[in-house]
Amino acid sequence: MRPKTLIVLVLLAGAYVLGARAGRERYEQIVGSLTSFWNDPDVKNARKKAKKAADKARKRLS
Repeated sequence: MRPKTLIVLVLLAGAYVLGARAGRERYEQIVGSLTSFWNDPDVKNARKKAKKAADKARKRLS
């Protein structure tokens, strides 16, 4: 097994254990925070700017 694969599996297992300990209530809190962050107007504007810059760069490379 490659070392990178092993590291990913260990990280996934650790995340699962920590998530299981935190419980559903903490999960809902985290999801709510992430949703709030993702829908923030400043973040939306940053995503739009990043998409425009990526599209512009892609056109230059084509």
